Amino acid sequence: MAKIQLTSNDREFFQLVSDAAAINPFSEERASIDRKISGISGADTRQQRVLYAVEAIRQRLKKLDANQLCQFNDFCDKDRDLMRYTFLFDVYHTYVEQFDAFIVRQELHGPAPLKIPFGPEAINALLLRGFSQKQAVQYFAMFYQIRRAFHFINKGLIGKSNCMQALRMALWNNIFTYDIRDYERFMWNKMEDFSTLLTGPTGSGKGAAAAAIGKSGFLPYDANKQQFKTGFAALFIPVNLSQFAESLLESELFGHTKGAFTGAVGEHQGVLGLCGPHGSIFLDEIGEVSIPVQVKLLKVLEERIFYPVGSHKPQRFGGRVIAATNQPIEQLREEGVFRDDFYYRLCSDCICVPSLAERIRQNPNELTDMVRHFCAQISDGENTELTDRVMDVITTQLGGIAYAWPGNVRELAQCIRRVILKHSYEGHTPKARSRLDDLIGGIESGTLTADEVLDSYCKILYDRHGTYEQVAKLTALDRRTVKKRIQNQG
Repeated sequence: MAKIQLTSNDREFFQLVSDAAAINPFSEERASIDRKISGISGADTRQQRVLYAVEAIRQRLKKLDANQLCQFNDFCDKDRDLMRYTFLFDVYHTYVEQFDAFIVRQELHGPAPLKIPFGPEAINALLLRGFSQKQAVQYFAMFYQIRRAFHFINKGLIGKSNCMQALRMALWNNIFTYDIRDYERFMWNKMEDFSTLLTGPTGSGKGAAAAAIGKSGFLPYDANKQQFKTGFAALFIPVNLSQFAESLLESELFGHTKGAFTGAVGEHQGVLGLCGPHGSIFLDEIGEVSIPVQVKLLKVLEERIFYPVGSHKPQRFGGRVIAATNQPIEQLREEGVFRDDFYYRLCSDCICVPSLAERIRQNPNELTDMVRHFCAQISDGENTELTDRVMDVITTQLGGIAYAWPGNVRELAQCIRRVILKHSYEGHTPKARSRLDDLIGGIESGTLTADEVLDSYCKILYDRHGTYEQVAKLTALDRRTVKKRIQNQG
């Protein structure tokens, strides 16, 4: 039977569809492609753009299917992949709303997997387009992964500032690589080797970013049971490393055998042992761990094995490592408290989560958007009255967008709760570091030269006594030298 050959116009159209299926959905490039597919330039929201694009694709497929339903193998070699991705794109968007509803249900249900009612229908839709049973089951599982990733990134990390758009793009690429076609062909079952380091200030949302990655791992689908291997909640295991005493941390991470130390009355499985092959472990406050623990974690990352405390029997770690710190990692490395080899093995991808102040500087409307988001969460739906009330307090008592939000997104959430309870919020102004604080800190860290120490000391004395003569007397320096050193400090 002769293969179908696309016209040049159709080939150009379906190439756009193939690209749309692969490109980061949070990118401007994807928005541009959606507009080209639909031919509509006035679609302002992502949802509108996608709906118009899907409708245009289905109209084009309807013409190809005029005589009978096409399969991707019906097309000639150069067109086959284009149509394969087009059919995947079409089937995926047929079940988007059902996936979204199922994700919400599964999230409420917890780690035990629910039966997914539309699974057989979706798999049959793929079979009709020429995919084998094995391919259809795998692609259905990938659809679920894609939709979960979109759900957790889009709903958990809101904001229209450039830095938040960049963050969402970075998280998507972290899960699927920059081209999902490569992920689908080569990487879907190999991502555990790609560890991630999240940086950013306290309260900025590193936990939400980690959860978006951790809950979006690939999950195998059992077509006979009509359910996935587990609920996605079981994929993500967060651990705050700073909450454990140094003597207990290794046991919590690696587990221990009975009698491994005083008080070890039985075997204990650590979090590494709890993390399955499709899961992720989130090590928060990674900058706090000691060198010996770093060495053991490095072995986990390099060899994928670990030893419970008191045991010589290796156990395999099949999950993915996500770590986070609010400390300046370069400074920790320079000071020798964070090993370079551990850093380089940990940072397959480094993602910086921006502060709330930076987000507001880039887009002042971000503050209102965030308040609206949290108010909707608290009141179980959009609440304009509550949003206006909170914004009024922020404007009148904190100065609106001028407030620095030292506690970041976490502080904003608490501010909203305080306003609901008391209709007031005083905010928090961090104590400004004095020049003396900077001098002492520089001396303790060993980062100042002798000239910088003397310059700073002269300026402190000048601020206190007000004359070059008095500073010269106290430091046993001549007046000209004192003046020059003080001027060095501005």
